[in-house]
Amino acid sequence: MTAVALLGTGIMGFPMARNLLGAGLDVTVWNRTRARAEPLGQAGARVVDSPGEAVADAEVIVTMMTDGDAVAEVMADAAPRAREGAVWAQMSTVGVAALEPLAKLAVRNGLTFVDAPVQGSRQPATEGRLVVLAAGPEAAREVVRPVFDAVGQRTLWLGQDGAEGGGTRLKMVTVGYAITLTSLVAESMALAEGLGLDPNAFGEVMSGGPLDCGYLQTKMRAVLDRDFSPTFTVLNATKDTGLIMEAASSAGVRVDLTDAARQRFVRATEQGHGGEDMVASYFAGFAS
Repeated sequence: MTAVALLGTGIMGFPMARNLLGAGLDVTVWNRTRARAEPLGQAGARVVDSPGEAVADAEVIVTMMTDGDAVAEVMADAAPRAREGAVWAQMSTVGVAALEPLAKLAVRNGLTFVDAPVQGSRQPATEGRLVVLAAGPEAAREVVRPVFDAVGQRTLWLGQDGAEGGGTRLKMVTVGYAITLTSLVAESMALAEGLGLDPNAFGEVMSGGPLDCGYLQTKMRAVLDRDFSPTFTVLNATKDTGLIMEAASSAGVRVDLTDAARQRFVRATEQGHGGEDMVASYFAGFAS
């Protein structure tokens, strides 16, 4: 069995850990709030009190945390206790600028760094249907294969140098698409309601036509049912739009839709919807 340490058992990390256990891997988990990780102990994981304790015997270390600063802080504590040559699969969405410092941290501690963010939200994570966007050396790929196979439906390898961030660069593109599409659905629903229409009429026009898709149906239903249970929160979307804009600026690309979406997420947060699903940017269409 591959010994895996998973650091961060939030919306994404928790179901990923369950799938690792379901694949028969030896899983140790750590979370800043231990109570959130405790149910994984009942499922067969070892729950520990510190990131250093988690990584001590791991062949593969998975980080799944909110942002680059959180990853850097936790791994600065954990990495000195990791075994020489362990593979660190950095699967959080941290943005392009954060990668080089993280990769250097890996090198200083004798770890092999793999850039491996995932495309997908809570439901695909629960079902083991994430897409892993990975970059890292050939020698590490067989080591991480059981981990990636357990959490994802497929892995796309995008280069051999994790520090160059082929996975993270593509994640900026794919998450940008998901965020702007969600914002479009939310804005369209708000506009329909603001114009005095039954929002269901929007769905009737879109459903079954060339612009229809499962994602549209899911997010539209969330607004209609006023069910904003988070699969990806407004706060996370705000963070990711910032990362996308930072990466785009460094490449000389303008991302006007991302910029507009970010403004809506900021307004939704100010209205008290930061912890809700990102389609709650619907509320940003109305005066607070």
